[in-house]
Amino acid sequence: MQVLRRQHETRTGLYTDAERRRRDSSPWTLVQAILAPLQFLVFLVSLGLVLRALLTGEGAFAANVSIILKTLLLYTIMVTGSLWEKDVFGKYLFADAFFWEDAVSFIVIALHTAYLVCLLTGSLSESGLLVLALVAYAAYVINAAQFLLKLRAARLQMEAQS
Repeated sequence: MQVLRRQHETRTGLYTDAERRRRDSSPWTLVQAILAPLQFLVFLVSLGLVLRALLTGEGAFAANVSIILKTLLLYTIMVTGSLWEKDVFGKYLFADAFFWEDAVSFIVIALHTAYLVCLLTGSLSESGLLVLALVAYAAYVINAAQFLLKLRAARLQMEAQS
């Protein structure tokens, strides 16, 4: 019955009124608000370490550790994000409002996972691993931009309704 009610709610922007209430009351909203900037901070540090290792040939171990940490945070934010999406939209992934963000998230996860597999199997050279990490990071930046645009849209929706 709850799913049927959700389908009949009028969507005037990113969230219906009921979805906004569920978003605001979900404990996963706070978790996402903490994890997203933390992941971005780790990304920035890791990006610096990766670029340093590629440019100087030094610090590859630190770069790899930072990439692993970034990947673990990515997995964590994906799992908690799907729990948030379930709370707000009634489905774990691919809710209409976040379909493309979720789709690109899977590309980001695939690239980060490919990095881990290549690291564990030794199937890429050190520089190859670092380049793969940069490709994964480029996809992550695109995905982060998607989410920032959604956050901005939600904020604009709230301002328009006030």
